[in-house]
Amino acid sequence: MSRVMGTVLATGEFPATAAGYRDLLKPARKWGAVMRAGVEGTGSYGASLSRYLLAQGLEVFDVIRMDRADRRRRGKSDPLDAQNAARAVLSGRARARAKAGDGPVQIGDWAMPNSSAPAGGSPT
Repeated sequence: MSRVMGTVLATGEFPATAAGYRDLLKPARKWGAVMRAGVEGTGSYGASLSRYLLAQGLEVFDVIRMDRADRRRRGKSDPLDAQNAARAVLSGRARARAKAGDGPVQIGDWAMPNSSAPAGGSPT
């Protein structure tokens, strides 16, 4: 039986827990080797899923959510978001690799407003 790449094979819902992440991979591996995954928000709300998938040896890509106009046209749904993530990885649109989250953290340039400065003015 041949399948067309990008065809939806199955959908499902899994809790955001270690057991849910394990349950997510079980049916996916029945279709063949799972090598890559796309996850929205790998540095925030998708971080724990990303770390789990990385620990399982998958290549994980940070996927940008659909643009707002597309979301309004197609509607918001978890299955559509998951399909969008998978297709972004398959097509190569998703290029940013998720970080393991176990290394040192670098804080970029930041500034704190001077509370004694006049509003809209610069500190003296």
